[in-house]
Amino acid sequence: MIAAAVDEAGGIDVLGDIGSVEITGGGTRIPMIQDAVRHAIGKGEDFVLSKSLDDTSLAFGASLLPIDASTTNVEVDAEHEARRAQLLEEEMAMMERDVQMVRKDEIRNQIESHILELRSARHSTHGSLLPSSDEFASYLDGNDDWLFSDECENATVEEMEEKWTQIQGKTQEFCADYLAATQADAERKEKELEDEAKRAAAEQDAEAGDGEAEDHDTRRLPFKRRMEIVLKNKTEANELFSGKNYQHAAARYAKALSHCNKFFDLSPDQQNEVNEVKLSLYLNLAFAYIKLEKLDNAFLQCNEALKCDATSVKALYRRATVLYQKRKFDEASKDLDEAEKLAPDDKALKKLRVLVEKQMTKQKAKEKAMAKKMFG
Repeated sequence: MIAAAVDEAGGIDVLGDIGSVEITGGGTRIPMIQDAVRHAIGKGEDFVLSKSLDDTSLAFGASLLPIDASTTNVEVDAEHEARRAQLLEEEMAMMERDVQMVRKDEIRNQIESHILELRSARHSTHGSLLPSSDEFASYLDGNDDWLFSDECENATVEEMEEKWTQIQGKTQEFCADYLAATQADAERKEKELEDEAKRAAAEQDAEAGDGEAEDHDTRRLPFKRRMEIVLKNKTEANELFSGKNYQHAAARYAKALSHCNKFFDLSPDQQNEVNEVKLSLYLNLAFAYIKLEKLDNAFLQCNEALKCDATSVKALYRRATVLYQKRKFDEASKDLDEAEKLAPDDKALKKLRVLVEKQMTKQKAKEKAMAKKMFG
């Protein structure tokens, strides 16, 4: 369309040097669209497009243009039709590649989380059941290194799934005692929660029968007693999380946070203590939601954590992780920028940075390739 307008005006040679081009609309922010406009007018990447034209001016200008009936029904010749079909086929192929990339990212995240859990499990209740051999340490390090290798980057979805299956099998071989103990804990906790839910339901039914209102725990408890309740719920949530019972862990973290809102008449020191606990709870709740693949919920909890402490490296890292999984790579990069200012040597930040930059590079290359295919 742009090229046709230039040709109708006599071509670039007649128009001479084009000093400014006005563009408007949401699509004009896309680099691919901007490249297409520059290509149509024979300009390079250094040519800056103006965005000062508003919708009213555009509509008014369009209303002044005469309508040429001869241009309303444009015939598409066979060559253009074939080209359009080719572009559609290529677009569908790119969409399929996108699906494959998303699945690969999901498997990569599963493997990475699995390795991190095994490393941190050393300090858990049953950590002593984990193997202490060099072979196990090498196994974890080798899988960690594989995640950032060219082999992983170039692997197909089928190869990634096979790798994940192999890792799970090897973990079962190495950590059979530990996994059995944690599974038993998880089943015990599940049973306790079921029994507790039944008791609560029975009590609620009894209260309803007596016409009593539900107890929302509005007691004005002393600071120490209320904090004990908060920390008890947090400890239980941590145990549930360690047992991979993420749904109930999230509920416990949320319950602990609800008790944090019931403190009153706090001194400055007490307020600081509550804020520190809330920060930890929001971060843990965000992590539980990540495990449950509820990324929107995880994102909200990260925001709440940053309200408690805008300089929390862990909160910035966790939110960047969520944004990475949501494929919002530019936003993830911004959070990493802030986190790296505060902790420039943090290894976790560096690893996530590598993943984000790889995806950003791929995204830009894809946009350029698409623009080239569409506009030549």
